Amino acid sequence: MAGGGPPFELEVDAHEALAALSRAIRAEADGKELRKDLAKSMREALKPAAAEAKGGIMAMGSAGLSTSPALRSAIAKKIRPEVKLGGRWSGARIKAFKTKGVRGFANAPKRTNRARGWRHLVYGRADSWVTQHGKTDWFDDAMEGVGPNAKEAVERAMEDMARRLASRIG
Repeated sequence: MAGGGPPFELEVDAHEALAALSRAIRAEADGKELRKDLAKSMREALKPAAAEAKGGIMAMGSAGLSTSPALRSAIAKKIRPEVKLGGRWSGARIKAFKTKGVRGFANAPKRTNRARGWRHLVYGRADSWVTQHGKTDWFDDAMEGVGPNAKEAVERAMEDMARRLASRIG
């Protein structure tokens, strides 16, 4: 993935329905508040999936030899639900953001998730490189189990808002 975006993510894409709902909310006098309520509900719906992903990375083994910031907890802190309503992209997703400043390892979430691992110098030896492996597919496996439930929960939050808007009309 190019640029400064997330290394990977789980997206819930009901684009047309969300776009229609956003238009209906904008048409209301208290649209700003309704939009905040919808975003909050959608983020709440994604919290269990984010917690599952955090648990996936925290289950990765550790040699415990480093005195640097803990890699697993740094990655876990960068996993969170995100909701955007409007603009170029609308939707809800769980993102694992880059970990800038943690051991000079900005792509830690992405690299610990893949089977290839990553290469780095052995501490104190400028001529010795090693390949280190994380917990392959920790994010993917976590999302596989909770992804469908997260999608249903987000769609339920959207339906609740749609019903709330429809009750105002009728």
